[in-house]
Amino acid sequence: MSKQSTVVSADQVAEYLQQYPEFFHEHLNLLENLSIPHPCGSATSLILKQLELLRVNRKEMEAQLTELVEIARNNDTSFIRMHKLTLALLEASTLAEIVANLNEVMTEYFLTDFVAVRIIKQVSNPTINNLFIEPGSENLKPFLKQLANNQPKCGRVTLAQAKVLFGDAAPEVKSCAIIPMSFTELDGILAIGSRNADRFHHSMGNLFLTQMSEIIGTRFIALLNKVNVG
Repeated sequence: MSKQSTVVSADQVAEYLQQYPEFFHEHLNLLENLSIPHPCGSATSLILKQLELLRVNRKEMEAQLTELVEIARNNDTSFIRMHKLTLALLEASTLAEIVANLNEVMTEYFLTDFVAVRIIKQVSNPTINNLFIEPGSENLKPFLKQLANNQPKCGRVTLAQAKVLFGDAAPEVKSCAIIPMSFTELDGILAIGSRNADRFHHSMGNLFLTQMSEIIGTRFIALLNKVNVG
């Protein structure tokens, strides 16, 4: 027995639509891909106008849905990154460990090239090089504006700022986020740098960076009180 053809003829389609005139009520999306002639000639019919509006509205809804999905995906990524950062900070029990963990998690999960923390505090015998900057030091002058505003700044970093933050790697830093840390028990600077000039730009939001500095600053305060640096 030969296999029955599954090709539907135009007459069969017409007959089916005659039997089920409300077919397109339940399959309205099919109208978007149909070309329907109208006896009005060059005049635009109300039906065609409504159909065109339907198509436009559908595209707008699809664009909005895509945007919402992208926002949700970005929020999930940000949550995972902050979770990893928090765990890495909590696992550190010394200042050396917190610096090492911070560098590791920022490189792996935040895709940054350089990280620096500078705590503004006078320490007689620091155990970690370049972690502390004495109040009134010349090294603070390039950051006076950011410290006064107490607001993160993203974009290009000056060479003077980069030298204080990243030392010999300063020429490699093409964009940077400089985040003041101002707490009751700690003043300092958190900096995140990149070799990519577009990685940090002036139009970036500050909320995420501020929350990051609060988490990092709070952990540093706990460890500073533990070791009683002074």
